[in-house]
Amino acid sequence: MFKKILIANRGEIALRILRTCKEMGISTVAVYSTADAESLHVRFADEAVCIGPPPSNLSYLKISNIIAAAEITNADAIHPGYGFLSENAKFSKICEEHDIKFIGASADMISKMGDKATAKATMKAAGVPCVPGSEGILEDYEDCLKTAKEIGFPVMLKATAGGGGKGMRAVWKEEDLQNAWDSARQESSAAFGNDGMYMEKLIEEPRHIEIQIVGDSSGKACHLSERDCSVQRRHQKLTEETPSPFMTDSLRKKMGEAAVKAAEYIKYEGAGTIEFLVDKHRNFYFMEMNTRIQVEHPITEQVIDYDLIREQILVASGVPISGKNYFPQLHSIECRINAEDPYNGFRPSPGKITNLHAPGGHGVRIDTHVYSGYIIPPNYDSMIAKLITTAQTREEAISKMKRALDEFVIEGVKTTIPFHRQLMDHPDYIEGNYTTKFMEDFKMKPMEE
Repeated sequence: MFKKILIANRGEIALRILRTCKEMGISTVAVYSTADAESLHVRFADEAVCIGPPPSNLSYLKISNIIAAAEITNADAIHPGYGFLSENAKFSKICEEHDIKFIGASADMISKMGDKATAKATMKAAGVPCVPGSEGILEDYEDCLKTAKEIGFPVMLKATAGGGGKGMRAVWKEEDLQNAWDSARQESSAAFGNDGMYMEKLIEEPRHIEIQIVGDSSGKACHLSERDCSVQRRHQKLTEETPSPFMTDSLRKKMGEAAVKAAEYIKYEGAGTIEFLVDKHRNFYFMEMNTRIQVEHPITEQVIDYDLIREQILVASGVPISGKNYFPQLHSIECRINAEDPYNGFRPSPGKITNLHAPGGHGVRIDTHVYSGYIIPPNYDSMIAKLITTAQTREEAISKMKRALDEFVIEGVKTTIPFHRQLMDHPDYIEGNYTTKFMEDFKMKPMEE
């Protein structure tokens, strides 16, 4: 087992990892930018190293600084959390070269599954259902047009190095294709330094359902059932739940088997998710793989009583998995609380939290790094907390979430708490009748006086 783990991240996920490390008797090293000097993960870690100024490219994304911090503190492993360097093949490789265990996928695995076109070809070879589309990267616009005509409109153009909705364009008719092609490539090149594009058939009325998997060093994998992540804004998830209200026992079994097949085919080691699009007829198609822990992992932990961070650390240290597939016994919902103003186009709202009161009670979990007096920096993602409720049924979990949101007080900045409270009262959400297009028609009701 590792003696000391450096946590190459910030915010709630750094604190989340730190807590499990402490429970396992493993020493911790926090790294932080000058903007995060007062963050809780810095305060609670056994050691802390400043790795640079606020901009991510000079701190949390600066590999040389993080490796130097690991070496001066004699850390024998690095946990990257999610975001930042968690799916960076170069970082994984450099860790290996410095005899530091990267708690995540190997460089080869990240390269294979991080490039969406390569990942799709790999999944096809594994026998996992894939969305009809281009065979690899499109060569030029002529190839793009030819492929679109072959699979039929509507189509979705996607950046092969993309993420967070960057470089994605839905195209409904041929005359719009050229503009979409040009703008998507330009956006992808600016965001990722790569303008490679591929194309897929646009799945109408889709659900975004992911299967949590864990694989060990022997090539054995298991699944921990599904999470429904369909409530999204600009391809960013807002809330997630498990089990999915759209799922049937038969579909759950098929998707779970497909995810395990995918993980074992590539001999995947660590925790990850196989992401699927599911159409209105409950046909499912591989979309991508995330080779890291997910923001929404707590809801899976709640419904099967399973510490995913602990499992990541055990697998990385060579401990084999049980091989058992898990199915939810309870219902859990997560609301991402962002420092954003839902009444003003979800505009970011950094600043000082002047007052904070967190909800509690049976079945309520909060993962957060903020506190009263904490200053939210403008440099990073705006998520400041995750509110998770768990109950015997979906109806009870929603009722519990309403009560918890009503208790949750954050003053000094705007937050998405009012949005989530309105979401929990929305008839379509209550019925479980939502797709990835749900937010296109969602309108905030006026603020109460």
